[in-house]
Amino acid sequence: MSEELEKKLLVDKRTLKDVLSELKQWSAPATVLLSLYIPPGRPVSDVTQMLREELSLADNIKLKRTRNAVKRAISAALDRLSMISKVPQNGLVIFCGENLDTGDFKCYMFSPPEKVPVFYYRTDKRFITEILENMLEAEDSVGIIIVERDQATIGLVKGSRVEVLDELEDYIPGKHMMGGQSQRRYDRIIEQMVDDFLKKVAQRANELFLPILESGKLKAVVVAGPGYAKADFVKSGYLDYRLQKLVDPHLIDVSYQGEEGLREVISKAQDVVQLSLYRDVMNAFETFKMHLAKGTGLVIYGPDDVAKAIEMGALSALLIHESRPDVEAWKERAGASGAKVYIIPESLPESEWFLKTFDGLAGLLRYKVDLCQLTPSC
Repeated sequence: MSEELEKKLLVDKRTLKDVLSELKQWSAPATVLLSLYIPPGRPVSDVTQMLREELSLADNIKLKRTRNAVKRAISAALDRLSMISKVPQNGLVIFCGENLDTGDFKCYMFSPPEKVPVFYYRTDKRFITEILENMLEAEDSVGIIIVERDQATIGLVKGSRVEVLDELEDYIPGKHMMGGQSQRRYDRIIEQMVDDFLKKVAQRANELFLPILESGKLKAVVVAGPGYAKADFVKSGYLDYRLQKLVDPHLIDVSYQGEEGLREVISKAQDVVQLSLYRDVMNAFETFKMHLAKGTGLVIYGPDDVAKAIEMGALSALLIHESRPDVEAWKERAGASGAKVYIIPESLPESEWFLKTFDGLAGLLRYKVDLCQLTPSC
């Protein structure tokens, strides 16, 4: 792939936000909207071969309108891939699909501002945008899994926001007292059904959480539930080993599923959630104080100087107090330049000093910068 074409395919975070906003407005009554994520290094020939196989399989779809819509989406994706010889450095994302109600058709192909972490293909009733949405999130996250023997909720805490990522349910009959071998055989069947459901929950959690983990933003996983299933789930080993390492050992007893259940988990595991989310913030704050004390020249503060450092690409991390009225604007501005963003909460020690001394806005630099470059009048 030529360098010029790769630059044309690459989108920044501001453009990505606009594209995602449009994609999220699309839905379909059938699974006709195609989402394809290709990580860097994946041979284009492998992906096109997979799509050709999917195109052939689409002939088996019974409903003609759905079949034609799926084939049109896959064909459009193949057409876009034929334009390139190599996957860009950050990977490639393709969304193609038809609005069956209006007949409108869209097909996007672009390289995102961060590396695509996984290979993922799916046709669904909506475009699968969660992996890209993670690239826009500056906040660290905590995953929550509420699991029973036949129900589960998978959610995410991002800053002050709580989001239900998926809800799963299966029919598993209760116990019956038959007696003898029939009872034991029946119990074994029930146990297997419960085990299969726990495996299904873990697989879905892997799909949802691993991209966030690989982006460096998943800090902990909290497992909760009303009964023994939560302990069985943790012991099962079905979670990816990387997620298993993040599981907090304190399992939380809750009574509800869905968003209500997630909020119940947060209220009962507040220390775990806050500690996980604030750990990196505290480390960044201590690094800021260390460079400030030693006079290394790698600290900058004041809106004008911070803004210039962002423009130069010199800003490594932005520290901003949560009480500033322009938090979102600075987050977007710094995040678009590739800088990490740390929100300094009022609960953090010395946050009041940071707010009064530096007006709640400062940064860490990737390298020393001549202040006269930032302030021509000096």
